[in-house]
Amino acid sequence: MKMIAHNPTEGIYPATGDYVHAMEVREPKRFLFVARTMGLDQGGLAGKTLAEQLDLMWSNIRTILASADMTVDNIVRLTSYLRDPAYAEANAKARVKALNGRVIPTIGIVAQTLSSDWLVEIEVIAAA
Repeated sequence: MKMIAHNPTEGIYPATGDYVHAMEVREPKRFLFVARTMGLDQGGLAGKTLAEQLDLMWSNIRTILASADMTVDNIVRLTSYLRDPAYAEANAKARVKALNGRVIPTIGIVAQTLSSDWLVEIEVIAAA
């Protein structure tokens, strides 16, 4: 499988440094669609702070990916659901760190979560 970032600079607004406009995935053998994942611990309790929830969420995503023999390097698309727009910068920094600086197509959506304790949720698409 080969991943090719497409980030045109002419005729379109520029992408910021933490995402690309598109990711071409050539000859994948399988896809993994990960449901919206929260920053909950193994007991189902939300982290007390945004930073704690982001750490838990990325740990949960890595665990889910590992169950399919994948890593964060297999993520080709990501959607973040933020309870408050003020969480955008911390979420972007956590994503860039979790992806080891690799940029992918991503979007952040401000949305009400099912529980007021859930500050951010992420869903990913991975390919291998």
